[in-house]
Amino acid sequence: MPQFPMPRSPSLRSKPADRRRARRRAINRTAKIQLSNGTLPRDCLVTDISDGGVRLHVEGFDVPDEFALLLSGEGVDAKERAYRVVWRLGYEIGAEFVRNVQRPSLTARG
Repeated sequence: MPQFPMPRSPSLRSKPADRRRARRRAINRTAKIQLSNGTLPRDCLVTDISDGGVRLHVEGFDVPDEFALLLSGEGVDAKERAYRVVWRLGYEIGAEFVRNVQRPSLTARG
C-alpha cells in the first residue's frame, strides 16, 4: 500500500510574501463606478482599498480596463479616481490607481 505524506498543519506552512506596495484595509463600502463618459454611474462594492488600488465586487455589467470610481463616506474623503484593471476573477476585480479625476467647476459665470 503506498504511503502518502501527512498534510502539514496550517501553522507550519510558510506564508507567501505580500508584494503590495501600500497597506490595504477592508472597507466593504458601496461606491459608484463610471464606465465611460455619458453613461450613468453603476453601483459596485469596494471590498478593500489601499493608496495603490482597490478590490471590487461587481455584478450585472462588464467593467472596462480603465474606469473612474467615486468613493465617499465615513472615514473616506470623497474622491473620484481613475483605475486600471490588473486582474479579474469571477465577480471580483483588482485595479490599480492611475490618477485623480478632475471635474470642471460648476460655478456660475455672468
